[in-house]
Amino acid sequence: MSDHASSVPAAATLTERERRLLFWASFLALAAAGTGFAFRVALGETYGAELGLTKQQVGEVFGASLWPIAITMILFSLVVDRTGYKLPMIGAFVLQAASGIGTWMASGHLGLYFAALAAGLGHGIVEAVINPVCAAVYPREKTKRLTILHAAWPAGLVLGTLLVIGGDSFGGGLSWRTHALWILVPAVPYVIMFLPCRFPVDERVAAGVPFREMLRQVGFLTAFLASGLMFYEIGNQVYTLTELNKPDEAGNLPFYVEHWFSISAVLGAVFGIVFGGAVKSLGQPLFFLLCVLMIPVATAELGTDGWIKGLMEPVLAGRDINPAMALVFSASIMLILRVFAGSILRFFNPPALLCVSGLLSAAGLYWLSTATGIAIFIAFVLYALGQTYYWPCVLGFTSERYPQGGALTLNTVSAIGLLSAGIVGGPLLGVAFDRSIHDTVKAEAPALATAATSTGGFMWMTHEKIDPKKAGPFVASLPEAERAEVEQVYHDAAPKGAAQVKARRDVLAYATRFPLLLFVAFGAIALWFRSRGGYKQIHLETSP
Repeated sequence: MSDHASSVPAAATLTERERRLLFWASFLALAAAGTGFAFRVALGETYGAELGLTKQQVGEVFGASLWPIAITMILFSLVVDRTGYKLPMIGAFVLQAASGIGTWMASGHLGLYFAALAAGLGHGIVEAVINPVCAAVYPREKTKRLTILHAAWPAGLVLGTLLVIGGDSFGGGLSWRTHALWILVPAVPYVIMFLPCRFPVDERVAAGVPFREMLRQVGFLTAFLASGLMFYEIGNQVYTLTELNKPDEAGNLPFYVEHWFSISAVLGAVFGIVFGGAVKSLGQPLFFLLCVLMIPVATAELGTDGWIKGLMEPVLAGRDINPAMALVFSASIMLILRVFAGSILRFFNPPALLCVSGLLSAAGLYWLSTATGIAIFIAFVLYALGQTYYWPCVLGFTSERYPQGGALTLNTVSAIGLLSAGIVGGPLLGVAFDRSIHDTVKAEAPALATAATSTGGFMWMTHEKIDPKKAGPFVASLPEAERAEVEQVYHDAAPKGAAQVKARRDVLAYATRFPLLLFVAFGAIALWFRSRGGYKQIHLETSP
């Protein structure tokens, strides 16, 4: 055991009051991250318009609050057992507070970008700390406690959105700069609560499991997957913020940009081989499978939310309700269900609950692809029942079965989900959206399809799509009567045309395959455990 580990208490020595204080301070820390996220969802277009940002710049600011999370989680998992948990949490507070104050002071794209970057870095540190702390404090009910802990994310979404809506109801409404400071509402209390806390040593360290053994749980397989995704995302950020992705005079992208996914896979394989060779381990196959399954989990939970909200917002607006309440509605369902996870987990172990979740969310998604009016609410609730337990259950599953991996396995599986949501899930659903639009336009406005079709690419795949840059001038050149007819099919300025409306439905139907995959995969895992005597949590005994 390290010198640091010998100077901090084991979880068993903490009083019940100390456990509760740690847990609820952790809850508020994650809620603070959710509050900051809700601000960017609700007011991104507002501050973008006021500061003269392009849509791409608004997207870059939003992305800067997300992509650092996964990278920070993995990197801090390697050092947090040596630094202790308190110092990183104070650092997370400083970053989150800086994100709110920095946004309040921002005068342009760069200021907003670095403020959002601080939010992402702070969020990553929070996740890197609170997940292993929760597992260490409640070693006999990890999945239950991790699920309740992660109710903090939807709680932050609800808090942040309601503060924005409530602030706008006073007089002329508060400015977006004032709204940016709402992150301090949960952030200040959590750092005050953490200051007197005694943080326990990680379960792995308390049991005397060597650092090298933690790395061996990951091995070549997961190191290859995680590093490949990290290389890809870091490269994408560099290309976005620099001129390295500038096409040549013929309109062709540089080779390294066009083939960056393949290059990242090769770099990941090289790193994985070096890592696996250094620790002499292929890695735990089932843990690697869990990491792979986080790709459809992230797509089903995070990737589809934007499309679902697109369906719900017109329904809410038609009932004279602020469209931002769509986020409150979805987050509230998740919040309530996660808080009462203990009752559900009495009947299901993690793989069985994940299997059932896949079936429920698949049914909800498919229904949403055809539902209208009030049925959208009912179908959404069914979808929410399924997607609520994905993320915390995978964390609980990992912590219960691979405690030797400590903070690294727990945070790596979550980080892969966060990375894959942006790298795989979002773009894949975007491809489905483009294909649907192209098929509708080709069938109902063939002249437009002929004039505006271009080839899109994702990973190794290509597809046909309608290029808005070609479609706009073509539609504008048509006679007025013909233009109106074509715009009923396709409208490049907003999702007004029949093709865009149909595509939103088609994306939800397409997305159904991801929770169905989870239903099959986790069902097979649950049956595998049953064939071996049932699912059992692995407990590490504290070393003397």
